Amino acid sequence: MRGERATIGKSLLDVQRDIKIKASYISAIENCDPGAFDTPGFVAGYVRSYAKYLGMDSEEVLQQFCAESGFQTVSALAQGPSAKKLQSAALLLPKQNTVGPTDIFKTSPLAMEPPDAGFFETLEMRAIASVAVLASLIGVIGFGAWSLLQEVQQVKLTPAENTPIVLSDLDPLGSVQLPQAEVTKNALDQRLNNEKLDRLYRPQALDFPILTARDAPISSLNPADFGNFIPQPDPAADPSAGIVADVENTPPSEANLLAQVDTPQVLETAPPTLALFAVRDAWVRVTAPDGSRIFENTMKAGEEFILPQTEMAPMLRAGMSGSVYFAVEGKLYGPAGTGGKVVKNVELSATSLMANYQPADLNLDPVLERVVAEATVSSFTTEGMSE
Repeated sequence: MRGERATIGKSLLDVQRDIKIKASYISAIENCDPGAFDTPGFVAGYVRSYAKYLGMDSEEVLQQFCAESGFQTVSALAQGPSAKKLQSAALLLPKQNTVGPTDIFKTSPLAMEPPDAGFFETLEMRAIASVAVLASLIGVIGFGAWSLLQEVQQVKLTPAENTPIVLSDLDPLGSVQLPQAEVTKNALDQRLNNEKLDRLYRPQALDFPILTARDAPISSLNPADFGNFIPQPDPAADPSAGIVADVENTPPSEANLLAQVDTPQVLETAPPTLALFAVRDAWVRVTAPDGSRIFENTMKAGEEFILPQTEMAPMLRAGMSGSVYFAVEGKLYGPAGTGGKVVKNVELSATSLMANYQPADLNLDPVLERVVAEATVSSFTTEGMSE
């Protein structure tokens, strides 16, 4: 091996740098000196690595190294006298049934591994007691929570002394009363909201005013009707005629002159005025098409609500609908429903109300006649109802 190393031109330090083995170990391998190694277990590996580095057969080199140096590997030691002792010990042992599950090493009293134990043998009484206490505690807490929930949800009915009278017509919202401060605040907010809507939807100015032509052919003029050619009565013949003439010649007042002036129309025709009128206490809600609330309140008997002018017709929802009427252009229509039923999605437009409801008849409802006579309203008149 020293000759092979010299042939490739490598020194001991070069070999140490290439295969990471100390130069002293390389020299000991070349001199067949196993005593130079600290651990005999690494000798065979070092010899094989050095042989592969030189391009030689590692097994053949190892055998020759062992033969020349008297070194024995671990496998050779295992196959020495100890192997013979194991064979002799095997002859002395009785034959065992290899088919059965019996394991001599597990059944021996000196075995390191304990024998397999059953499931119940591994359980401890302390663990069982802890689990039982925990389960009982959870059960007690659950039962207490369930009992408390049943007690809270329980409803106790106390028999009344007087049997209530079942009403055929009942307004579910008729008994709702708002505090006075809240009613005042709602009324103020409602008035401000109506003023905003009136300003928003007031009639727009026309691009061109509507004028009425007053020209006529000159031949239609009568000189005896005006000017200096009007015939004057003779005061001597009829004294009363002079007084009448003086009265007729009296210049008209400014109010009469303004009334006679034909003012041209400069604004669009305003839509008809609509209002709600209640003859009994009734809850009403008026909403815009977008869902916003225009008016919501419990109207008293004789109370009216004039609807603001909007671009699209609002919708009505009312309880006690048999007590709610509609005022359209000075005439009363309705009622909105019958008795205490609730009506909803009623379109509040003049066309829809006049098409779906009949004019109110005072003779059919004495309460309506009395409330109309006592109420002070501006949306309709009794003359309009009589027509």
